[in-house]
Amino acid sequence: MADDIDRANDIAQESLDRSLAKAAKFSEPSYSECLDCGEDIPYQRQQLGGVKYCIDCQTVLERRR
Repeated sequence: MADDIDRANDIAQESLDRSLAKAAKFSEPSYSECLDCGEDIPYQRQQLGGVKYCIDCQTVLERRR
């Protein structure tokens, strides 16, 4: 039984690794404050790179598109 679980975990990990490898890489730094509202951008979000807006403003921006 453990072999099936191990194989499933390996497949899931490979899928995750492929997805992360395809993810966009941002070379520009993130802002510490949102360009629209001035709210602080959480440190974890800043680690994505290229972040300019807080989650709320980014959500509104994406809905307008």
